[in-house]
This record gives sequence, structure tokens and C-alpha cells, in this order.
Amino acid sequence: MTPASLRYVAFDQLHDEYGVLRDASPSVDVVVMVESDAILRAADWHPERLYFYRSSARHFAARLEERGFTVHFLRAASTVAGLRLIKDMYPEVPLLATEQSSFRQRERLSSIVDETRESDFFLTPRDEFVTWASSQRSYVMESFYRRQRVRLGALMEGDQPIGGAWNFDKDNRLGPPKQYQWPAPLYFERDAIDKDISAELNYEPSGAWATTREGALAQLNYFLSHHFATFGPYEDAMVADSWSLHHSLLSPYLNIGLLHPREVLDAALRRFDRGDIPIASAEGFVRQLIGWREYVNAMYWWQGPEYQERNGLNATAPLLPVFDDAAATSMACVSSTIRDIDARAWVHHIPRLMVLSNLALLADVNPQAFLAWMRRRFIDAAEWVMVPNVIGMGVHADGGAMMTKPYAAGGAYIDRMSTHCKGCRYNPKLRTGDTACPFTTLYWDFLARHETAFAKNHRMAQQMAGMRRLVDLPEVRARAVTVLDGLNRGEI
Repeated sequence: MTPASLRYVAFDQLHDEYGVLRDASPSVDVVVMVESDAILRAADWHPERLYFYRSSARHFAARLEERGFTVHFLRAASTVAGLRLIKDMYPEVPLLATEQSSFRQRERLSSIVDETRESDFFLTPRDEFVTWASSQRSYVMESFYRRQRVRLGALMEGDQPIGGAWNFDKDNRLGPPKQYQWPAPLYFERDAIDKDISAELNYEPSGAWATTREGALAQLNYFLSHHFATFGPYEDAMVADSWSLHHSLLSPYLNIGLLHPREVLDAALRRFDRGDIPIASAEGFVRQLIGWREYVNAMYWWQGPEYQERNGLNATAPLLPVFDDAAATSMACVSSTIRDIDARAWVHHIPRLMVLSNLALLADVNPQAFLAWMRRRFIDAAEWVMVPNVIGMGVHADGGAMMTKPYAAGGAYIDRMSTHCKGCRYNPKLRTGDTACPFTTLYWDFLARHETAFAKNHRMAQQMAGMRRLVDLPEVRARAVTVLDGLNRGEI
């Protein structure tokens, strides 16, 4: 029997109730999935990332076959080459796809797909964001987030926010508590498909990530049962004795479609309605889900494909050795973060922003080099996620189009928010001398280097004034030269 249509499913659209499968029928439609050699070999991907994507896709194909679908799962030189092979098998059958998640993939598939449907893997239709952004003088996430709360009816009482405030950031910035027992994260056993992929890659996965819809749902339920109530207060903390703290660990599943943001939102709101989840924790999680995640995706499309090439601070330094070798530094916070990434291809948002991106920013690392590194090392590093997060937020390469000031900080912030500084050879309170924290030294040097760029930025006025008051600024800048040289040689 000739099928009614071919339904192409990308490896980040693994949900049978959304995308191109939402109205597909096993009796008349054929599913196509392609493992692309071009994508697999495009970079030196973290093996945990490769394992997760490939095993999740194969599990999803098996799930569809169990539902009765005919699934063509093939390996090809590229996605387009694979789709051409399938179209040759069914020359008269239209090929349908959901819009791809990146500019490059959208362009590549445009010539071969017969019908492209708008993506519904997010909660914010593209035209909804365009309406909002077109009315703004600057794209402040908080404004977008409040609109989202009202539009989606999330944590609202009529037209007012539950708890009397739109956000509870002030309650969610606690440093790590003393003598605190962090709950153990959930780990997952491997099945036959997992073991096959592991053998193909010659890699032993960490067990931290599920590769099935059932595992993703188990992680969601585990978060809501064991972590949701205490997520908020410590969401910005960094500790040496827990890699996951109270974080949900849901971003990999959301970013490949095993979970949809609508079902995660609904589950979180139902759990909050039971009455034992503090509003600060609930609001902090909801803000990440319907605020930041949706905002970042929409900003990726709004800014256009050239956005990722921006370099507003003219940063030209090469990638530092420590990013690929935890032993190339004595900075405890950096080496601990790199070791966690090596182990699981993941750390939460504060090590990403205030350790990794902060270091790249202060060291004037080329934004595109840092972006490429982030993309290949993180399990949840979709292009739409990383481009705005790195170019706009992490290294302030867009000249302030997304964030009104750079997220630059010295060692004092890391000392306040982490356990890393205890026992570190560097002192976060010092900005000069051999034991001065490199973050502290480089922070003041960064302000001095870019004084002209930030001179008219009113949100930087206090920091710039503080820099100008430093009586030892020449010594700080001389120390910064030594620090940068040492970082580039892997000896700081």
C-alpha cells in the first residue's frame, strides 16, 4: 500500500503527540528518521551527548514501531541525503516535517521537504513573540515573562500573581547551607538499545540521563517529589559535594522532545496546588520554564542567523586550555566545573554563567570559539539555546541587545555562592599578588580594558566608579597580564 505521507522526525522532536506526528496515523503514514554522518562528525562532541541523542532516537523509533508505525531509520552521509533515499522509494508521496530548530537545518531541508509545519515544541508561537518584541524599546526578559504568566495563566489569581509579586529572586539567591544533605540524583539502568549505542561509541555512559519517554517522566516526577519544594532558595548555589543540587535536570529531555513544556508546566502547577510548595520555589521554576527558555528560543529566531557572529567587545583570545583539561588550572571552581562536564556533559546555569562564561568574558576569549566549545560539550546544547545564552548573556558579545550589562564578577561572588573557595590556593579577597583570585584580578582589569565601551552604560556606573577608585589599579593590571599568560599556558 502506498502511504499517504512520509513524516520526517528530527532527533530533537521525539514526541508522538506534537510536531509532524500529532495527526499521523500508523495505518497510512510512514515515519522517517536519519542519523546524519555530517552532524555526528561536525564536531568533537562529548560522548555522553552522542550517546544520549542516538540512543533516545532509536528508543523513540522502537516506540513508534510498537504503536504500529512503519519506521525507516537509516544512517546516511547527511540528513538531506537520507531523505532523498526515502523519497526515491516513495516518489509520489509528500514528505512532511516540523520546522527545524536551527537556521542551518531549516535552510538545508527547505529544498526537499514538501510541507513544513510550524513547530509546536514551545509554548510561544513565533508571531506572539514578534508582537511583543515589536512593541519594545529593549527586550527585557522580565517584561516578556510577566506577559507569559498572564497569557498562560501560570501562578495567577485573576490578573494578579499568586503571592503578590511577579518574581521572588530575592528569596532564591542563598549560598550553600552548612551541614546540608543533598538528595541523591536519579540514575538509570541501560537496556539493550543503550548497550548497543554504548558499544558503538566505545563509551560507558554516566547513568545520569534516561533515553526513553518513561525515564524522562520518571525524572520529572522525581524532581516534583524530592526537589521542587527546595529548588528555589539554592538554585544559584554551587557545591563541591553535589553536581545536581535541587535542579530538575529536565533540560535535555525538553530539548529533544521527550518532554513537552506544556506537560511539565501542568505537572508543576498541579503539584503546587497541593499547597506544600513554597511560592518562591514554584515561581523560580516556572520562570525558567515559561520565561527564560521560551525567551531564549524566541530571541534566537528574532535576532537572525548573523547574531551568532557578533563580537561587540572585539574579544580575540583563543580558547583557554582549562576548558578541555581540568588539570590545567589550580582554580578550584573552574577545575570542579570542568570535571563535572567531563563526567556528565552538564552543569547547572550558574557554573555555566558565573564560572565558565565569566572566565571567557574576563579573559577576552573569542565568542565564537567559546560558543563552539559550549555546543560540543553540553548534553542540552541545542543551537537555539547556546547562541543567545553565550553571545547575548554569557560573554556580552551582542553589544547589549539582549542584556543591558555584562555578567562579569570577581571572586567574591563565587565565594559567596559556592563551597569552592575553601581550600583553593587563590584568595577571592585579593586582587594582586601570587595568591590573588584570578577572577578578582581579571574582573577589575576587564573593567579598565573596556572603560570606553561601558562609559555610557548607566547600569555599569557603580562598577566603573569603583574601578577608578582603586589605588592599586596599575598593580592589578600588571597582575592580570601574568594571570592571562598563565591561563593560556595552563599554569594558573
